[in-house]
Amino acid sequence: MRWSHIGLNCRDQKLTEEFYTRWFGFTRARAVPIPDGEIVFLRSGDAYLELFPVGAEEGTPGQGDGPATPGAVRHLAFQTDDVDAFLAGLGDEAEVTLGPLSFDDFICGWRTVWIRDPDGAIVEISQGYTDQEADPAQASVR
Repeated sequence: MRWSHIGLNCRDQKLTEEFYTRWFGFTRARAVPIPDGEIVFLRSGDAYLELFPVGAEEGTPGQGDGPATPGAVRHLAFQTDDVDAFLAGLGDEAEVTLGPLSFDDFICGWRTVWIRDPDGAIVEISQGYTDQEADPAQASVR
């Protein structure tokens, strides 16, 4: 098991991305399209942030991957080599809130499940995530 990222909910995703890139040295590692925009992965060394666009409404429920409240941590995330083996090891202690889901449309072999910890926090467990290859045209923009 390896640390992966923290998912953050953003009222203004572009402003949040600019804040973390300007002041903390993060760069865009990947963007994944979703119906309401995109999910942006930022990277600084081995640290990742996953930025979710959310509205300004407080207390908005998530969809199994954590609460969608602006300014709140959506979930903690870890990487494993085998999501199914990890779940089997948890046995009855695994309260799955979403998944397992396959994201092969974006990265071949990317699979994820979300579980609830004993205090109710959502924990994402993934296998197969990789950064997007750098686009030389975007390098000068960021």
